[in-house]
Amino acid sequence: MFKDYNMNQLIFPLDLEVKLQENDIAFHVHHLVESIPLEALEPFLRNEGCPAYHPRMMLKIILCAYTQSVYSGRKIEALLKDSIRIMWLAQGYEPSYRTINRFRVQPEVKELIRQCFVQFRCQLVQEKLIDQEAIFIDGTKIEANANKFTFVWKKAIEKYHKSLIEKSNQLYNDLLEKEILPEIKRESDEQLTLEELDQMVRKVDEVITEYDQKIEASSSVAERKALRGERKFPKKVRKQLTDYIVRKQNYQRDFEIFGTRNSYSKTDHDATFMRMKDDYMKNGQLKAGYNVQIATEGQYALAYSLFSNPTDTLTLIPFLDEIEKRYFELPKHIVADAGYGSEQNYDDILSKRKREALVTYNMYLKEQKKKYKQNEFNPDNWQYDEENDTYTCPNNKHLPFKYKSERTDKTGFKREYKVYECEDCSGCPFRSSCTKAKEGNNRKLMVNEKWEHQKEYVRAKLSEEKAGAIYRQRKIDVEPVFGFLKANLRFTRFSVRGKSKVDNEMGLALMAVNLRKFTANR
Repeated sequence: MFKDYNMNQLIFPLDLEVKLQENDIAFHVHHLVESIPLEALEPFLRNEGCPAYHPRMMLKIILCAYTQSVYSGRKIEALLKDSIRIMWLAQGYEPSYRTINRFRVQPEVKELIRQCFVQFRCQLVQEKLIDQEAIFIDGTKIEANANKFTFVWKKAIEKYHKSLIEKSNQLYNDLLEKEILPEIKRESDEQLTLEELDQMVRKVDEVITEYDQKIEASSSVAERKALRGERKFPKKVRKQLTDYIVRKQNYQRDFEIFGTRNSYSKTDHDATFMRMKDDYMKNGQLKAGYNVQIATEGQYALAYSLFSNPTDTLTLIPFLDEIEKRYFELPKHIVADAGYGSEQNYDDILSKRKREALVTYNMYLKEQKKKYKQNEFNPDNWQYDEENDTYTCPNNKHLPFKYKSERTDKTGFKREYKVYECEDCSGCPFRSSCTKAKEGNNRKLMVNEKWEHQKEYVRAKLSEEKAGAIYRQRKIDVEPVFGFLKANLRFTRFSVRGKSKVDNEMGLALMAVNLRKFTANR
């Protein structure tokens, strides 16, 4: 005996919500998107044309698809026909893949995604899943949707541009010598501008036109042949100048795209070539990508930002600014690894933001080792006389204070150093081990007092029981978010191009991670 099964009998459709399990992720997606205030939806209102799909519905189906590791617009469209949870969220609507793709890259969606993070954090606070005592910051690099071999390097462009300047200046001087064109008024003696090159082309055109008129007016075959021979050089010059103008325009466009970066991809101008961890060929190959920074607590991503520079050190201050401006007030403790430890970052957190910086520096772990502490040639282990402001080297020679020095880095941040110099290094038996200075020069020691005080602050803080426990929490708080994103959701490469679009997709992916974890914990 079998259960009744009849394909010819009419069955009334039931509400799809009944088919979903009690703790289905679709419910959490629904509640999160519904918590977004109405003000965030105003930019989507249109008074003309066909009524658009509701932005809440569009955001729900895209978020739900991302939680299932589905990022393709066509595959999301297919889910609208065969996934119960997405059919319920769409309530019978079936937007095409084009509509889905256009929606998720709109600039207005950025505010919806931000509201998702704000509302999600409020929910975590209400349910006491986070204590708001610290945020854990880290970064990872994710490959851009760009061709690996369409790289443009700043050093190469600078080299070619310099060569172009030399060639154009030489050509200008040659034309003056041969009296083909008169001297033009130049803005700078270093290089010719695009307007000046264009002016030279017009002058050469006039010379060519004069030759054309002479050839046309002449009836002598020999004379016409001679004039055509003389016309060859101006015509060749005109072709060169036209080429120089095109190249100069391209180089100027390249420099605008570079900004402060050293490279970019031709297929995604906002992507920078970076060294990725997943180097399968083990040859240090660079790939176009973005540096993603996130702030977490309780293994939930509470804020994120994208940067084009590969180093984490320069991303901390702008990321903290963005968190304060767009997400939430910073908690008491800012926790990050040694990649963020710098004088500028410590100064910003401690002095400007009045927060505690639980951020190590590059030499922190090495300083804890016995070998480092017992190295007599390490200046950190040299005896210091505070009263006379002198150091004593292993050969019992004094290094008195000589003068102060100031250095400015690429970002404009100034560092002050005190320079100490040994009295006499000649004949020192430890010279080869102590210094690399040339024979006849004495050992110099540069000390940044502010940096030393900051390092002492970090060592003291991390030696405290509570602060040390918070810092040890970093690895098990922020790293699992990246692991879940890349391993479980298989989000290892962006599917859109351009920083604005990539920013939206990153927000959707990180919120999908949050929803998956939140649902599992429930």
